[in-house]
This record gives sequence, structure tokens and C-alpha cells, in this order.
Amino acid sequence: MREAGPSPDGPDGSDRPRDPERPDRGDVGAAESAAPAPLKTREILLGAIFLMATSAIGPGFITQTTTFTVQLGVAFAFAIVVSILVDIAVQMNVWRVIGVSGMRAQEIANATIPGAGWVLAALVVLGGLVFNIGNIAGTGLGLDALAGLDPRIGGLISAVIAVAIFLVKRAGAALDRIVVVLGFLMIVLTAFVAFTTNPPVGRALTNVVLPERIDALAITTLIGGTVGGYITYAGAHRMLDAKMTGPDHARDVARSSVVAVVVTGIMRILLFLAILGVVATGAKLDPTNQAASAFQAAAGQVGLRVFGIILWAAAITSVIGASYTSVSFLTSTRTPARTRNLLTVGFIVVCTVLYLVLGKAPTTLLVFAGAFNGVVLPLGFTAIIAAILFRPALLRGYVYPTWLKVAGVAAWLLTLYLGWLSLSGLSKLWS
Repeated sequence: MREAGPSPDGPDGSDRPRDPERPDRGDVGAAESAAPAPLKTREILLGAIFLMATSAIGPGFITQTTTFTVQLGVAFAFAIVVSILVDIAVQMNVWRVIGVSGMRAQEIANATIPGAGWVLAALVVLGGLVFNIGNIAGTGLGLDALAGLDPRIGGLISAVIAVAIFLVKRAGAALDRIVVVLGFLMIVLTAFVAFTTNPPVGRALTNVVLPERIDALAITTLIGGTVGGYITYAGAHRMLDAKMTGPDHARDVARSSVVAVVVTGIMRILLFLAILGVVATGAKLDPTNQAASAFQAAAGQVGLRVFGIILWAAAITSVIGASYTSVSFLTSTRTPARTRNLLTVGFIVVCTVLYLVLGKAPTTLLVFAGAFNGVVLPLGFTAIIAAILFRPALLRGYVYPTWLKVAGVAAWLLTLYLGWLSLSGLSKLWS
């Protein structure tokens, strides 16, 4: 791993001063110029949005949403909305600081808290490795529900597809397009099932403002699952690799960060409504796979096949997102695109081999990785807030909005609480 912190001469670690008026010329997958054409810019922004969103929408996302819907019913709507608002506050600050500074999260962390970037990188990579085993397992389960394929064979096939994306000549463009297509596919299919189940939308809307029950665990779990671990940085690091950096891009970065959270929230809401419609009828779900049985109860065998497609799409995009973002913590914007892609392929191969050997991600390791993700959020976000408040030079002359600073500090305090909960859970598991 190369030194991530900035040098005295330039915030990107190079031996030349950075010109705030000149975009970075670091290599980036498909981007060829420092100022992408408007169409290419839109493709990059859309790709970054969906990379973050689909990274969050994985097998764990589906399981969490289903479990809390069964437990809380219509009251879960309040937890969803609150978590979305907090997620927006976190992502707007993270994306804006990374985008404006032109530095990766670990570089910012090392610049504000010496050594913190190395710790952050280690936690992200370790958590990404363990969760990626679970993501590959999820692709196998998805193809099993879709076509009755053996989960190990399905996982292997899916891993080969993920590897192929990073081996094509225009890997950056392929990455952007595949996550957008699969993201839209998941949303459309889930909306179809939600419409089929005829959920009590009116009661759910009432609970957004007048909740019958407030569950703090549900809110904190959703926040950690949406902006925890590597997910926080997936879209922002993609923008760096596509040269979308500097104060001139602050507006695009800010807008994209909000849209990314909203896309994730739409998927969460649709999945919630789909499951709620089934639960409201009094149907008994299979406790071993509540989500699959809910979709099957909603639309029979068609529903089960639709669930298989959604689970596979959610899992393989999470494989792509976890691998891409984990490797971004081992490289810099000056690392050749082909080197990054080959490292990403290697990461996927290692995770696939471990999955085939283990059969699944061991529960204890997943719990540990979840705790790591809970620590990643406050650690990385502390560095972001420190850069905003105490290292304005990193922002290359950009005047940071006061209201966003206030929202960021409030969200930061909440992430510290979430981190404390994660460490408490980790200590209990260790004992």
C-alpha cells in the first residue's frame, strides 16, 4: 500500500503544488480528459449515484428491511424516513469534502488525524472482504430462487460476471452502466410486487409523522446499513476516479449525494410496502427466509422468481461495489486504471475462493465485520468534519456552507453513538 497522506507540496501527495483552478489529471477508467463532455458527465454522476445505492442494497439490506417490517409493521415507516434524513446529512458532507478536495477518504483522514487513514483503510478492506463472501453467497441464493441452480455454482458464475466487468477495456463505463441497469431493474420489480400486495399506504404515511412505535435499534441499524463501512465512500471515490473533482464540481457532487440516498430510500420504501402488504393479510412467513416467502405469498411462483432476480441483482452489485471501494482504499488517484482493475479482480477472486471453501460467510465473522463497519462510519466521518472545521486548505478555496457544517456536526455526534453501540456489541461477542 502506498502512503496515502498528502505531501507538504500538494494535497494529492505529489511533489507539485495543486492548482485550484486546474482539474486533476489522475487516470480514470474510461474518462480521457480533465473536463468530461456533458453527456459523459451525466453518465459518471449516474454511475456514482447507483454505485453507492446498489452497494447499500445488498442481501443484508433485504433481510433487515423484511425483519423490521414483520416486527414493526406500519410503524417502520417512521424509522425509514428518519434514517434517510440522517443518511443525507452524512453523505452530503462526505461526498462534498472528497469531491472538492480531490482526495480519497483515507488521504483526508491521514491529513487531519495522522495515521487514521491507515486504520480506516484496514477496517474498510477487512469488512469488505468478509461481507463480500456474504454477497457472493447472496448471488448463489438468488440464482437458486430464480432457476433452481446450486448456490455454489450460482455464486461462481456471478463472480465470473463481476470479474469480466473489470477486465473489459472500458471498465469504468461498464461499471457505471451495469449498476444503473441493475438498480433500475430492482426498483421496477419491487414496485411491481408492492403494487400486487396492496399495502396499507395510508396508515404507513400516518406513521411517518405520528408513529405508533419508535424503535431506536431499527433507525440505527438502517443508518449503519446504508452509510456504514465502505458504502459511505463508494460513489464519492468513483467520482474521483472519473476526475469529477474540485470546487467547480461541488454542486454536481452535492446533488448526486442526495439523489444516491433517495434512490436507496425508494428501494427501501418499496420493499417495505411489498412485505407490509403480505404481513397485513396475516400471512405466516417462513422464518428461515421471510423475504422469499413474502414474495411467494404475494405472487406465487412468479413472485419467487422475481425475488430471485432482485436478490441476485442486489448481491452482484454489492459484490462490485464492495470490491471496487475496498481496492480504492489500497490505491490513490494516481494509480493506473488497469492496476486498480486487476487489484479489484484479485479481490473478487479471493472472496470467491473463500466462499467456495466455507460455503458461506461464517456468522461470527459477519458480526465482527458489522462491528467494524460501525467503527468505520464515525472514524471516517470524524476526519471529514475535522477537514471542514480545521483544515479548510484541503478544500482548495471552497467556502463551505454553514448550514451544512451544522448538519454534519449533528450527524457526526450520532455516528459516535452508533460506533459506541458497535463496540459494545463487539465486546459482548468477544467475551
